[in-house]
Amino acid sequence: MSLQAHVPDVIRHTALRSSDFPPPEGALARPPAATARSSCQSLVYREIALDPHPRSARLPTRSTIKTGMIQYLYLGRVPYDEALRLQDELVALRYQGRIGNILLLLEHPPVLTLGRNANRSNILASDQLLAARGVTIHHINRGGDVTYHGPGQLIGYPIFDLRTLRNPSGSRLGPVDFVRLMEEALIRLCAVFAVPAGRICGLTGVWCGLPESENSSKTLPPPEPRGERKIAAIGIHVSRGITSHGFAFNLTTNLSDFALINPCGITDRPVTSLKNEMQARAAANSVQLPSLEALAHQAARQFGQVLAQQMLAVESLAALRAQATATKDPKSASPDFPAQDTPLQVPPEVERLMHPNGRPMKDRPVPA
Repeated sequence: MSLQAHVPDVIRHTALRSSDFPPPEGALARPPAATARSSCQSLVYREIALDPHPRSARLPTRSTIKTGMIQYLYLGRVPYDEALRLQDELVALRYQGRIGNILLLLEHPPVLTLGRNANRSNILASDQLLAARGVTIHHINRGGDVTYHGPGQLIGYPIFDLRTLRNPSGSRLGPVDFVRLMEEALIRLCAVFAVPAGRICGLTGVWCGLPESENSSKTLPPPEPRGERKIAAIGIHVSRGITSHGFAFNLTTNLSDFALINPCGITDRPVTSLKNEMQARAAANSVQLPSLEALAHQAARQFGQVLAQQMLAVESLAALRAQATATKDPKSASPDFPAQDTPLQVPPEVERLMHPNGRPMKDRPVPA
C-alpha cells in the first residue's frame, strides 16, 4: 500500500508528545520556540507530505549559492578516509565563503571511529576479529566516544557556518544549540515513519522506547535502564565556527556489529534501527520502510524545517566543486575603488572650512 495513503498533506504547527501517536489525519508537528534550545526536554513530532520515491522526494536543485538556504548532497556509499578528506576540503571552502552551508548524506563501509574523549577499552573486539570482519579503526576530532558506522546506516555531515544560523529566539546558534536541533530533526525523521522518539537528558542522541512520562522531563534519567534504545548517535567538531562530522542514523544496520563496542561508551542501553522499530509497531503502522536514499531526502527536509532554511539538492560533488570554482573568495578579493559612497572631489562646503594651506581652520563660523 502506498505511503501517501497514510500521510496527509495538511500542515499544522502543533507540538506533540508520544501519547499523541498514532497520528490523526492531517497533523504536522513543529516545535514551539522554546523546544529547540539546549534543555533536555524531549518531545515527539509528526511530519507529513513524504514522497516514498527517492526521485520525487528530492527538493529543487539550484546551481547558485543564496542566503537563507542549505544545500544537500546524497553520495551513496563512501569509504571513511575519502569522507574525511572531503569534509576537510568543504570546511575550507565554507570558511572562504566559496560554498554555502552543505549537508552531506551518505553511507560507510564497516568502520569504528573514536572521538576526542574516547576510551580504547570501549572497543570490545580484538584487532584480529576486526580485521577478519573488514572493520577499520579511525581516531578523529569529533566529540564523543566510540561508535560504529556500516551499511544500512545514514550518515550526515553538516558543513555549516554556525554564524549564519539562528536559534528560535533569534540569537546566534552555539554548538550545543546546534546539537539539540540536530536531535530535533532526527526525532522528526522518526516521526515521519510513526516511530516515537525523543531525548534522554545527559545522553546526547535520539532514543526510542522512552516512557511517555519522560517525554517532557528535564531531569536526569534514573541510573537503571527502562527499555530505552538508541537509534541515532551525534558527535560534531567545530573549528572557526564551521561544523563537521555529524550524525549516524540506523536504518537497516546490522545491530550485531554494535557488539564489537560499547556504543558511545554506554553499556546499559542497546541500539536499535528504524527497521526494528517499525517492525515492532507493525500492527499499528502500515508505513513502508524507506530506502537509504529516500531516508536521506526526508532527513534533509527535517533539517530545513528545524533550521528554518530552504533545502536545495546538489546533483553531484562535481557540481558543488564547480560552484566553488565560480565563486570569488570574499576574504581574498581586493575591494573595488572608488567605492560608491566615496566623493571624487572635496565638496565646496568642506573647502570653505579649510585654510588655504589645507589645514582645518579653528573657531571659524560655518556659513548658513
